[in-house]
Amino acid sequence: MICKKLFCLLGLGAAVLLTGELAAQTLAGSRPNIILVMTDDQGMGDLSCMGNEIVRTPHIDRFYKQSTRFTDFQVSPTCAPTRAAIMSGRFPFKVGVTHTILQRERMALDVHTLPQALKSAGYATGLFGKWHLGDEAEYRPQSRGFDEVLMHGAGGIGQTGLGDFAANKENPYFDNVLLHNDTVVQTQGFCTDVFFDAAEGWIQQQHEAGQPYFAYLSLNAPHGPMYAPEEYKQHFLSEGYDEDTAARYGMIENVDDNFGQLMALLKKWKALDNTLIIFMTDNGMSMKTILRDGEKISPFNANMRGRKNSPNEGGTHVPAFWQWKGVLKRGVDIDALVAHIDLYQTFAELAGAQLPADMQSLDGRSLLPLLEDPQADWADRELFFHCGRWKTGERDTYKYRNNAVRTERWRFVNNQQLYDIQQDPGETKDVSHQFPEVVSQLRKSYDQWWDSALPLMVNEGLPRIKGDHPLQQLYEAQQESGEIVNWTPEKL
Repeated sequence: MICKKLFCLLGLGAAVLLTGELAAQTLAGSRPNIILVMTDDQGMGDLSCMGNEIVRTPHIDRFYKQSTRFTDFQVSPTCAPTRAAIMSGRFPFKVGVTHTILQRERMALDVHTLPQALKSAGYATGLFGKWHLGDEAEYRPQSRGFDEVLMHGAGGIGQTGLGDFAANKENPYFDNVLLHNDTVVQTQGFCTDVFFDAAEGWIQQQHEAGQPYFAYLSLNAPHGPMYAPEEYKQHFLSEGYDEDTAARYGMIENVDDNFGQLMALLKKWKALDNTLIIFMTDNGMSMKTILRDGEKISPFNANMRGRKNSPNEGGTHVPAFWQWKGVLKRGVDIDALVAHIDLYQTFAELAGAQLPADMQSLDGRSLLPLLEDPQADWADRELFFHCGRWKTGERDTYKYRNNAVRTERWRFVNNQQLYDIQQDPGETKDVSHQFPEVVSQLRKSYDQWWDSALPLMVNEGLPRIKGDHPLQQLYEAQQESGEIVNWTPEKL
């Protein structure tokens, strides 16, 4: 299997229930709290537990060792599409998300979202960090099922020309202007610290109230631009690494420390027994060549081909570590082919949510059978990827550009190259001529998928916004009527 070739992970084991018995019962309706921590542009190779010898991530490494790990977890090649898939349970093109900008990141308004599904089951819902599925009022997370929101605009802090607050252009990632629920606020400190602190304060409130919750900690780090607190950059700089490398890896080490703090608080609150915590990333690595004392070094990418915005494994194959104390066994690898589109149905079934009959059809599957028994039968499947990002009006010419189909064994890239992922996880040898019947089948499947997605690409052809974006308009209106207030998370 691919995980054995890439990572040399531990062997399979059986999940257990709170009683300690082997999982003969279902987890459906067990109603755990759910904390989903997802970083931005951090690849499989950006963790020391995955083999990176430069960056240090001891807290996530410890979490990894104690977790059930999906070793073949697939997402989209870029940010907004992955978020759309998680929030909708559909391939992103089928909810209108074909880009990260140009209003083509907006998730279709007819989607019954994941937080809406969880709210119907009595869950409180909170988003902290990056939304990236539309900044207009009706598209914001506050209108899509989230009770508590602390977010930046656009796809990244400081992307003022694409929708973030203009004030963030001067000092990206520090002392940012953010949207807290419906109020524009001025925060203090490094953005990742602020998002974690806000999430932890909100989680503590839910815990003390006995309220089940879904906390979506959707971090913008380590997405560019490359900024990190000086104390996180210093040891890289002293070792001769360039400024961008020090800042990017510094961001990752800051995430790691914050993640360790979150886990320590959950332990202190005695909340681990009824909380499912997931660490994952949104797409493959995005990183420049490393310079150390002037020498060029290729960033470690877990031996995969491609990075962010690539149809190859390196663009879509990401870490996914799941921990639920006493329920999911430690150190278990699940090798089945799974994806971001599976989270919706998995979380809904865990929560006991009753989904409406007239909502969108779901493209994913529930992962509960695998969580209950990592060796459960899991039928082969076809997953479809496309980087999108075509220029306005050029969609049809991009049908076979930067696309892929993945099955348990195969990855079919750009309608031409075929790779045997089980034997060749690094995609070094095109075997399309040896398996013409596989090529024919995957071409047919992709054509059918593309045709089914075309009428659902509802954001195509929209004009680029000129002038102030919606969040900046909100900022200016609030400034005129009063002031932008200083805001800090609840003290723990």
